[in-house]
Amino acid sequence: MVCPCDWPEPVVRVQSLSESGKPVIPERYIKPPTDRPSFISSPPDINIPIIDLAGLTNDREATLREISEACREWGFFQVINHGLSGELVDGVREIWREFFHESMEVKQKYANSPKTYEGYGSRLGLQKGAILDWSDYYFLHYLPSNLKDHNKWPATPSSLRETVEEYSKEIVRLGSVLLEVFSINLGLQKDYLQKSFGGEDVGACLRVNFYPKCPQPDLTLGLSSHSDPGGITFLLPDENVSGLQVRRGEQWITVKPARHAIIVNIGDQIQVLSNAIYKSVEHRVIVNPDKERVSLAYFFNPKSDLLIHPAPELVTPETPPLYPSMTFDEYRLFIRTRGPQGKSQVEALKSPR
Repeated sequence: MVCPCDWPEPVVRVQSLSESGKPVIPERYIKPPTDRPSFISSPPDINIPIIDLAGLTNDREATLREISEACREWGFFQVINHGLSGELVDGVREIWREFFHESMEVKQKYANSPKTYEGYGSRLGLQKGAILDWSDYYFLHYLPSNLKDHNKWPATPSSLRETVEEYSKEIVRLGSVLLEVFSINLGLQKDYLQKSFGGEDVGACLRVNFYPKCPQPDLTLGLSSHSDPGGITFLLPDENVSGLQVRRGEQWITVKPARHAIIVNIGDQIQVLSNAIYKSVEHRVIVNPDKERVSLAYFFNPKSDLLIHPAPELVTPETPPLYPSMTFDEYRLFIRTRGPQGKSQVEALKSPR
């Protein structure tokens, strides 16, 4: 399967639509009634779990249990005391906000194509005539190192590349910590998932999301409902503007970010490796009529050409393998052609019983 090099229609920057001041959004962004967001607030006592990673040192067994329950019951959790300084997480978010407020001339130098998605973009998926999301983004590669091209990272603001480099190193470190925790909790050798991801030769890429103000937030979404195709996602949210919603049964829970927390969610590849013990859960993003929102989604992924399949230790006559072997590259290309499609991506891979 080969990705085309051009978008199926001319690209429109959502930020430009927002700044035009028009009171209505173009029809291309209006979701079907069944897909439109509900702004009924989640009960104040319901939120994804918040886990203090300092407990891995001083209360390890209890913290391992908390993480295991979050992976099995939610597919999402927030981590605090994760080793990244408050100055770094605040700084990397705000420097990207500055980039999105650069002139369009500056940003257009980094306009992307569907071949790799790397650069400044405004749509996901290649379906002609698709209903689009109310967001712009910037996508870049960090690992493997042969894909990292600093010339494709924005040169302005001047400290952006240095800040992103520092933040990336810390996220990769955190990813390795959690792969070990997940392996232990699944009853596997502690290095099983790291080896399944390629050892030190993993993939890591960043999508910075910019959700401009929207005059009709009840008709559209910043990001349509989907599960993440990769391994683990680390989301640095906008602490001042809620937006992320996680599916919990038939209900959408609006996530309330903790101060300086990083949101962790299970991706499709971990669901496959765990034979669905851990779930890759649907989530989406709502937009705001009065405030823009910036978030950073870091995708920690298996090496692209390794076969991913349920761990043999988790396969028994009672729990047969649910998924066939497939490389992450094969899976990712399948997703790219479709854009966000809910949980059907990974569920469609299930082996017939």
